Amino acid sequence: MGFNQVILYLPSMLQGVLLTVSLALGSLAVAVVFGLIGAALKTSDKPVFVSLASIYSTVVRGIPELIWIFFTYYGIQMLINAMADRLEVVPVSLSPFIAGVLTLGFVYGAFFTETFRGAILSIPHGQFESARAYGMNGWQVFSRITFPQLMRHALPGIRNNWLALTKATALVSVIGLTDVVRIAQQAGASQSASFAFNCVSALMFLVLTSASFIIFNKLEKRFSRGMKGLKRG
Repeated sequence: MGFNQVILYLPSMLQGVLLTVSLALGSLAVAVVFGLIGAALKTSDKPVFVSLASIYSTVVRGIPELIWIFFTYYGIQMLINAMADRLEVVPVSLSPFIAGVLTLGFVYGAFFTETFRGAILSIPHGQFESARAYGMNGWQVFSRITFPQLMRHALPGIRNNWLALTKATALVSVIGLTDVVRIAQQAGASQSASFAFNCVSALMFLVLTSASFIIFNKLEKRFSRGMKGLKRG
């Protein structure tokens, strides 16, 4: 079945896993920033901000990630080259890793927008008014009132988005990123053992998602501290 050949490529595949995790974490950071901004706009009392955020979340979620990856890697690179020619400077090459981080962060930022929006709306508005009455500034309200409760309400959605984002990193291999999927494809083709290498890469993703479940379960317990006693009271 070709599993003996897999042993020879395990070091390379493990390096590919590290690159996949780095890509996923970088994309998550970008997505959270986009999501928080989008949620703030969608919960704004100004219709123009709500409309802009709604267009962003609707359009981005309606187009496949692979198309966005091609658009970023090839389209933006062409734009960079055109601007460099006009300014007569050396163009900057967009690496597959950076393109993947920016694209997945931008795309999943639209999903996080809806997740964070729902979490913010779950917080009683009277808490914000009370915090303002006590003289808290905007940062204090966010750090002491909004963020802890937002995380508690949003964690299930964050977990689902993270799992989807982690699996979507495999798409970046089509533009040349040497992640675990691309390494498995190349090794499988060279060793005529594609089935074995694909099974191992699938198993590695399963390990990542299982570890993610454990981490999120711990986070849910942490952000739910004091809630049971509050409910009983």
